[in-house]
Amino acid sequence: MAKQTLDQKLAILSDAAKYDASCASSGSTRRDSRGGKSLGSNEGSGICHAYAPDGRCISLLKILMTNFCIYDCSYCINRVSSNVPRARFSVEEVVTLTIEFYRRNYIEGLFLSSGIIRSPDTTMLDMVRIARKLRHQENFRGYIHLKTIPDAAPELIEEAGLLADRLSINVELPTDASVKHYAPEKSPEQIRRAMADVRLRKDGAKDRSHTGKRPPRFAPAGQSTQMIIGADGATDATVLGQSTRLYASYKLKRVYYSAFSPIPDASTKLPLISPPLQREHRLYQADWLLRFYGFDLHEITGHRKDGNLDLEIDPKLAWALAHRGLFPLDVNRASREMLLRVPGFGTKTVGRILGTRRHRSLRYEDLHRMGASMKKARAFVTLQGWSPGPLTDSADLRARFAPPPQQMSLF
Repeated sequence: MAKQTLDQKLAILSDAAKYDASCASSGSTRRDSRGGKSLGSNEGSGICHAYAPDGRCISLLKILMTNFCIYDCSYCINRVSSNVPRARFSVEEVVTLTIEFYRRNYIEGLFLSSGIIRSPDTTMLDMVRIARKLRHQENFRGYIHLKTIPDAAPELIEEAGLLADRLSINVELPTDASVKHYAPEKSPEQIRRAMADVRLRKDGAKDRSHTGKRPPRFAPAGQSTQMIIGADGATDATVLGQSTRLYASYKLKRVYYSAFSPIPDASTKLPLISPPLQREHRLYQADWLLRFYGFDLHEITGHRKDGNLDLEIDPKLAWALAHRGLFPLDVNRASREMLLRVPGFGTKTVGRILGTRRHRSLRYEDLHRMGASMKKARAFVTLQGWSPGPLTDSADLRARFAPPPQQMSLF
């Protein structure tokens, strides 16, 4: 094989990384380079955290160290049996790229994942060497997210956590049965053990010694994971049930949902078409409701027999339409828990409502100023200057929010 240039490697390995959704930089500790002894910053002036509309962070250099892989996971375009162009960065090349991209103000940090080369330990060791060189030789203070390998030695994952802001370990698919079917070389039990070890090390890093000294910070931005959606037959209820368990068991910062994309020379086990991207979007919305709005899993998925979310309307609106008897809600008297269930009200809006109504009664125009989406909320609330009347119980209420019908193509 002809020797590849750095540009050619970058084209291959940045494109190969697009299937990984776990790249948000929120939650890290604050570091900057004031004083002139170090390089980079992970927040503050001069650094802009740019996010795509679906919430993905786009200000990191996001690459694979290599797309060579000894595993043969059916859903992965980089599996060993896949016929794709291959490339591999050296440790020095990744370090150089990160520093040069940062100096040009293209990025705020590095997101690094990799295929498995030779062995999990060999691969993880190279990733740790990259982070070590950036931190200790280049004095890089920007954000680093490492996609760790669950089968790697615990001491390598420990060092990775001491160098990186965030670690992530992919659970791959929503159920153990699916992982064993589509990725037989991976062990769901080992993945969970690795995630539990990261949680324990992170919790241990909070404990002071008997002298009061703090231990070194371990993955201060926490850990995350990713699930591929639509490769197997798992329903949204199954997916969100797995997410709920992961959040509770391992204190994850985020579970990312990545819609399955058909790949060249795919196994016959896999579907021929990808699920609608709207499904991924609805899962993120439902995930937010579970984490920040006080909903439980059954409330979000229980009103549909197939266990899937409604693709036409968001899950909070779907819940409200299924529980119209609880509405309209008096905004000036309702509890915080119920206000969070009003379609069009976010957590910030509810906080502003509660803060303002301590001093005076709210009117309809006040909600506009507070950021509420009254197009959704108006049918579910009552307050001074507004009553929805029969709108809440109208038969065509759902149709007001659902997208208009479209003519399907015949070809």
